[in-house]
Amino acid sequence: MTNAVANGVGSRLLSLRFRGRAVPVTVVLLLGYLVARLLTTGFLAVFWAAASTGHWSTAHYDGGPGFLGFLSSWDSRWYERIALHGYPSTLPVDEVGDVKQSTWAFFPVFPVIVRGLTLLTGLDFKLASIAVAVLFGAGATVALHRVLLIRFRRTQALWGALFFAFSPFSFLLQVGYAESTFLCFLFIAIWFMMHRRYLAMLPFALVASFTHPGALALAAAIGFQGLHRLWRRHPIANREWITGCVAIAVIVAAALAWPVIVSTTTGDPSGYFDTELSWWRQYLGRVVFVPFTPFFLFYGALWGPIGYVVVAVVLAAIGFWMTRRSTRVYGADLWTFAASYMAYLVAVFLPTQSLLRQLLPLSPLLGHPGLSRTRRRRLITLAAFIASQPIAIYVLWVVYPP
Repeated sequence: MTNAVANGVGSRLLSLRFRGRAVPVTVVLLLGYLVARLLTTGFLAVFWAAASTGHWSTAHYDGGPGFLGFLSSWDSRWYERIALHGYPSTLPVDEVGDVKQSTWAFFPVFPVIVRGLTLLTGLDFKLASIAVAVLFGAGATVALHRVLLIRFRRTQALWGALFFAFSPFSFLLQVGYAESTFLCFLFIAIWFMMHRRYLAMLPFALVASFTHPGALALAAAIGFQGLHRLWRRHPIANREWITGCVAIAVIVAAALAWPVIVSTTTGDPSGYFDTELSWWRQYLGRVVFVPFTPFFLFYGALWGPIGYVVVAVVLAAIGFWMTRRSTRVYGADLWTFAASYMAYLVAVFLPTQSLLRQLLPLSPLLGHPGLSRTRRRRLITLAAFIASQPIAIYVLWVVYPP
């Protein structure tokens, strides 16, 4: 394909015809994202107004007074501490010597960006953190569209990105959380990965690795891609072998770097893991972290032996769905990333209410044609997502910290 033809195809993929004129898809996505954020802001404002009356016994938030305080609750408070005071040189402990919750459980990229914005503009941290979240959420929406465009038709790619912008948990893209920043860098890294440009993906994968846990799945996805191509006897150039192995090694090293940094700074060899387990104690008491046991521990403590059975059945159902013919539409790249990320969650994450927001990196699955093949399906999916937003906000922001 010549450059002229390629450019022509690319321009058609990145534009829509509206009343005889070509409209850039990016403009459509950003307008859709703006509408989504205005809609979600309305839902959040209603819940804040109801919660601030003081007559709603189950509603609570800890970000301070006013609507900005409502949007800056929960983990936002930890990021604010990092931005204003950095990380402590010692780990706080309770009266029996157990490590307590601290800022070391949170990665530095998001608060550093917010801190930079406050220094440049003089904005308050709360407003700056929300601005950063909203802007990176817009970037994540556009980046996701480009990822989906590699695998799906342009209508499916467009609607997959819009579904992300209107998804039940999309309110997290406009509160003082690191999710949108992480997703933006993650989706860009996936785009480069799907183009086999492993060295180009590294800067984005590295920034993602120090923004939020989960980027390790990129390394696993590259490895599984290689195994899949070998199994299908697809040729792999020497350059791809070398750059792919380099990318795997660097991403794994980045994933291991934060625990090493915590250990070196605080003098506690298990400081990072002890800090993470401090959040577990309110659910499980004292436990030792063993990979691939958190789900069984949590639901076993909640429901006893039945909990173990439920986890096994759910994991088997997910495995069955991932091997169905209908999931082959994702292609090897998105399939291996989704499988790797889900395996990561099962390996290390305690499935509290926060599990739901941890599913946002699986947003490329929204490009499935089954959600957007017809106009009716698109409207039903969009309506279901919008209707679910107030429920998600109520459960995961007003009543329980996400």
